[in-house]
Amino acid sequence: MRDAPKTRDHFRHFLPISTRWSDNDVYGHVNNVVYYQWFDTVVNEFLIAHGTLDIHEGTAIGLVVETHCNYFSSIAFPEAVTAGLCVAQLGKSSVRYEVGIFRGDDREASAQGHFVHVYVDRITRKPTPIPEKSRALLESIEIAIGRAE
Repeated sequence: MRDAPKTRDHFRHFLPISTRWSDNDVYGHVNNVVYYQWFDTVVNEFLIAHGTLDIHEGTAIGLVVETHCNYFSSIAFPEAVTAGLCVAQLGKSSVRYEVGIFRGDDREASAQGHFVHVYVDRITRKPTPIPEKSRALLESIEIAIGRAE
């Protein structure tokens, strides 16, 4: 059974995003691949803006191991969108984000899904505990007490 659209109240962090002409596909709406780019953008913007992700020198990095998206209503250029972000599960070395994509001022998501990072050592690529500074930040947008490994 498919999830119902979540509302903005479900999410804890928001990022306005501008659609681009190239986001539209031949069917006249934003192509599904672009939604995954928006997921990646809101997650990494949040981590970088709060100083917990050093993409060049950090010893621990988050690798995407799973993504999923449900689509509820179309978005097309030149509409503005907002990506909403929260943490649904926080494990020792993994985090499951939930992301909602909202068209304009809509209260319900036009699309929503999840994005899972597993933190690994930059060199060995072996799972490593989420760094404490990152964990504290992730806990600040956590919506549920879900613990996973």
